[in-house]
Amino acid sequence: MSENDNLPKADGKKEVESTETTPTPETTREVEIESEIEHEKDAEIKTADTEVETGTEIETTSENVTEKPKDAKTEDETDAQTDVETESDTAIDEEDTETEDEVAAVTKKTSNVDHVDEIEASNAEDAEDESNAERHEVEEKDYHAMSMKELATELNRLLKHHKIQTISKNVNEIKSEFNAKFSELLDEKKEEFIEDGGNEIDFYYTNDTKKLFNSLYKDYKQSIGAYYKEREQNLKQNLEDRLQIIEDIKGLLNVEENMGTTYKHFKELQENWRNAGPIPRDKYNNAWNTYHHHVERFYDFLHLNNDLRDMDFKHNYDQKLKIIERAEELAQDENTNRSFRELQVLHKLWKEELGPVGKEHREEIWERFSNATKAIHDKRQAYFADMDKAHEKNLERKEEIISQITAIAEDKASSHSAWQKKIKEIEALRDAFFKAGKVPIKVNEATWAKFKDAVRTFNRGKNKFYKDLKKDQYENLKKKKELIQIAEDNKDSEDFKTVTPLMKKIQSDWKKIGHVPRRDSDKIWKQFKKACNHYFDRMHAQRKAQDQHLYDAFDKKVKLLDDLKAMELSDDPKADVDILKSKISEWKDIGHVPQNKRYIDGKFYKAIDDAFDKLKMDKSKLEMIKFDSKLENLASPDDTRLLDNEYNFIKKRMSEIKSEINQLENNLQFFSNVKSDNPLVKDVHKNIANHKKELETWKKKLSKVRGMYS
Repeated sequence: MSENDNLPKADGKKEVESTETTPTPETTREVEIESEIEHEKDAEIKTADTEVETGTEIETTSENVTEKPKDAKTEDETDAQTDVETESDTAIDEEDTETEDEVAAVTKKTSNVDHVDEIEASNAEDAEDESNAERHEVEEKDYHAMSMKELATELNRLLKHHKIQTISKNVNEIKSEFNAKFSELLDEKKEEFIEDGGNEIDFYYTNDTKKLFNSLYKDYKQSIGAYYKEREQNLKQNLEDRLQIIEDIKGLLNVEENMGTTYKHFKELQENWRNAGPIPRDKYNNAWNTYHHHVERFYDFLHLNNDLRDMDFKHNYDQKLKIIERAEELAQDENTNRSFRELQVLHKLWKEELGPVGKEHREEIWERFSNATKAIHDKRQAYFADMDKAHEKNLERKEEIISQITAIAEDKASSHSAWQKKIKEIEALRDAFFKAGKVPIKVNEATWAKFKDAVRTFNRGKNKFYKDLKKDQYENLKKKKELIQIAEDNKDSEDFKTVTPLMKKIQSDWKKIGHVPRRDSDKIWKQFKKACNHYFDRMHAQRKAQDQHLYDAFDKKVKLLDDLKAMELSDDPKADVDILKSKISEWKDIGHVPQNKRYIDGKFYKAIDDAFDKLKMDKSKLEMIKFDSKLENLASPDDTRLLDNEYNFIKKRMSEIKSEINQLENNLQFFSNVKSDNPLVKDVHKNIANHKKELETWKKKLSKVRGMYS
């Protein structure tokens, strides 16, 4: 048989033992015991690298966790259970003094050091409920970085997908984080309520997320309470059964019967012990140590039949050596959490599955197992020390974030947009604070308090600004309501000459007043707009009725313009000119159009000019014909401004042409020695002739304009 045969592996696998000897009833039992050990090991060992277990119960604060011994009752258990005096307690207390001292010595030997206490406490907790070990498989998330809504969602997920007894630590931490965040929100809402004039005694606030969380937590408390109530009865009965087994083993020492029969009875009692079920964690170590003590006493009693005793001693010794060797291997594993979890299983095997060894080996093998346990414990403590260093880094980051929040809070803004920018910055910093990770426990509360104070200071400044802003907005609301009243009072007035300037003024004043509370903004604007539109619609309708002839004239001009655009010129320019002149005359006879429709005149004369340009006749004559039609459009007995503008334009243009003629004539002096047929000289003479001809045309235009004044 190899050295490590039959020792359960960390991956849950086992090797098959083989032997050439013919099994005796005793050796058969030995194989059965080993097989049971392996089977138990297969069921218990978990190898998930992601498991993180400190071996202690967690007591949450607003941010970090504090450790307490595993054998201490959790908050849920304290609520669900009451102190129960059982007959089994009395049974232990009634041990004779010598037995009590011996059991105490055993207990002291196995749990007088921290590294063993931690293992024993965790195994004692698991001993209450076999499924309780599944708590190590529950994923622990960064609850501190979660929002209240995310925390409620996570609590709901835990309740749906895990056994109620395995999630107590997670639920308590979630509850602590949720309460801390809701408390911060509650303080903020309370300050706003008081600043708005509310009485502190009347303040009340909740939200849907809080209601959901309370409902989920209530479900959890009811379920965990029912679980503990049912479990308590089972634990009590199991403890009584185990204590009776101990008494029965003690009684074997006084039985006068065949040693083989006594040994068989002893083995039956051991089997009953293994099947007796879980017991309360606070009784676990005492009960097991008492049991082992009396098992050892029985084996000492077996000195009358050394073969039976030595066979068990050898089996237990071999198995414990394998456990020690595996523990020493685990001491080299860098995954401290994984090695700790498997070490717990090894201690469970050592304590629950294997009996004593010979006295000469007891101290030696326990010391070796304890040393391997201490090595794993020390590495684990070093791991937590590294975590503490990381927590110090997190503290530095959080202190920096708090300083940034404080600086933002001290920098007062004076506009809504500036405050909105600050609010976004603070929200980003709050998220960064929660995601920065845990800080050392000793400064956790102080850091949390500093953070809340910094955020609260910012919120006070923000609330004061918006409180003042609301005050201004309510004043603006009052002013706009006064304008609405003016509009309402005058919307049906018939005195358009007087009221129209007033309505235009209040529209201008409305734009200058500024913002009002958002909940009132749309409502009052619609009310004001409706009153103003009502007035101006009435005014426009009346004016349209009064100016109907102008709109009729506009319709006629539209038709005339369409006819002009569709006109096709003939080969007789004179006849075409007469037609165009008749259309101009007809246009003038139609009369005026509404002020906002006068653009049509420009379109008409543009179309007339385009038609004249298409005529095949002397340009100068054509120019004068076009000018005549233009003058008819400019002429007005009541207003000469258009005619004046045209007169001034012609005078200016004539002056420009004369200057150009003078310049060209001066240029000819440079060509005194050049022949007259020189192309350059000829071109200058041609330009002078064209300018003089154009000047004559402008003189005629000027004469016609002067004639319009007579």
